[in-house]
Amino acid sequence: MASQLIPLNQSKIAVIGLGYVGLPLAVELAKKYPTVGYDISNKRIKELEDGHDITLEVEDYKLKKSLTDSPLKLEEREKGFLPTNAITAISSCNIYIVTVPTPINEHKSPDLAPLIAASTMLSKILKKGDVVIYESTTYPGCTEEDCVPILERESGLKFNQDFYCGYSPERINPGDKVNTLTKIKKVTSGSTPEVADFVNNLYASIIEVGTFKASSIKVAEASKAIENAQRDVNISFVNELALIFDRLGIDTSEVLEAAGTKWNFLKYKPGLVGGHCIGVDPYYLAHKAEQVGYHPAVILSGRRVNDNMGMFVANKVVKLMIQKGKTIKGSKALIMGFTFKENCPDIRNTRVIDIYRELNQFGLEVDVYDPWASKEEVQEEYGLGLKNREDLSKYDALILAVGHKEFCDMDLEGIKTNGHTVLYDTKAFYAKELVDGRL
Repeated sequence: MASQLIPLNQSKIAVIGLGYVGLPLAVELAKKYPTVGYDISNKRIKELEDGHDITLEVEDYKLKKSLTDSPLKLEEREKGFLPTNAITAISSCNIYIVTVPTPINEHKSPDLAPLIAASTMLSKILKKGDVVIYESTTYPGCTEEDCVPILERESGLKFNQDFYCGYSPERINPGDKVNTLTKIKKVTSGSTPEVADFVNNLYASIIEVGTFKASSIKVAEASKAIENAQRDVNISFVNELALIFDRLGIDTSEVLEAAGTKWNFLKYKPGLVGGHCIGVDPYYLAHKAEQVGYHPAVILSGRRVNDNMGMFVANKVVKLMIQKGKTIKGSKALIMGFTFKENCPDIRNTRVIDIYRELNQFGLEVDVYDPWASKEEVQEEYGLGLKNREDLSKYDALILAVGHKEFCDMDLEGIKTNGHTVLYDTKAFYAKELVDGRL
């Protein structure tokens, strides 16, 4: 006989992974349910206990308001958020929501290590009647084909008889203070019709704009994969246009502005495509396609174009420097911005690093300045030391890589070596007449 699902009002929730996705979710759930946030990083837990989120996705006052100082056990609390790195603190929960990263490895293949580790950990505390919901972006079939067997094997429980699963793809847009968690429609799904209703009702209780219940877990997984693959392919098209128009001596932004006067023209812009979603998720979809014998030509060709844009920018800057009579080897260049998008501290899979490495290979001395990025994280992840604003010197080339608001009124003339310094703009951020080149 199948184990009964608990009533929604008896939910005790654990969110596994407290990054850009997990923390906002945990804080929102904690308004209605006793919620524990689990993360393996001691540093992360300490920051949250102190009421500060370094990702800036949750304002400090909201985080502090959600934190519970109740001495009561989880099952005796009505709501509130407790961050922890102790497995014992989540063992009495009955709903587990997994929001760990799903990156790619150096061969651009899915790296399921965090997902497997989270599933293995949960299998040791899984109980009859529990529901495990995955939010981590992956390929269709991953939940039931990769995660469920781990939960069954380690726990000794039977799927859809003793425990259940759901999938609800995350839709967090880092740095976006308008389209926040509760204002983005949530796709939900479950491993049985009853579980699908349960998962949908759970999310519907916190999502202001409503939910969409998919017909299966695989459909929900696929919906997330194609969201970002679609954007990636569209951006790769305009990036390819930028490469073509550069050879033709045409300004891409002006072409797009003209074409955009038609009502049904999609207004994508060229640029670097990084981050944890658009630059990663298409590889998950391509991986699954190849598993079933199909080579996804459009998806992978788009990825190739986008992955090469950093190299194009670096080469273009060097050509412009040569045109202005600059000696390349030993010249100094400043890259302005390192995060993967503007006004956000997220450095995951930033493609600015490609510009940096390519310019280094040409023999330039390259500095990077970013007022949003964490110096410690950049050093740890990329082995690169960010400059302070007051430590900037004189440069032969300036590359605007990320459109942070701080760069609007930055004194560029004060950091140029002379009137022959190259200013290249990857974001069409500055007025055309101020720059030597732009995407």
